[in-house]
Amino acid sequence: MLRITILTVGLSLAIGTAAHAQISSMQGTKSERTACHSDVVKFCQTQLQVNPNDSGGILNCLQTNRAKISKACQNVLTSHGK
Repeated sequence: MLRITILTVGLSLAIGTAAHAQISSMQGTKSERTACHSDVVKFCQTQLQVNPNDSGGILNCLQTNRAKISKACQNVLTSHGK
């Protein structure tokens, strides 16, 4: 569940309000989504284009780019054991 939450953070922010409503039960907090939004948009565009519903892919993308993502998003990942 934590993995889905982390992934949903970036996913829901990156693909918009309609997707946000569909996955609202699995998303992170507003502050977590805010913390990772720009990183998902910046580093995970390919993943979003290939399969925007693949929350595991978004998490993998964030983890792959961990050294480049914002401290705030790193803290979100860390807080969920990722």
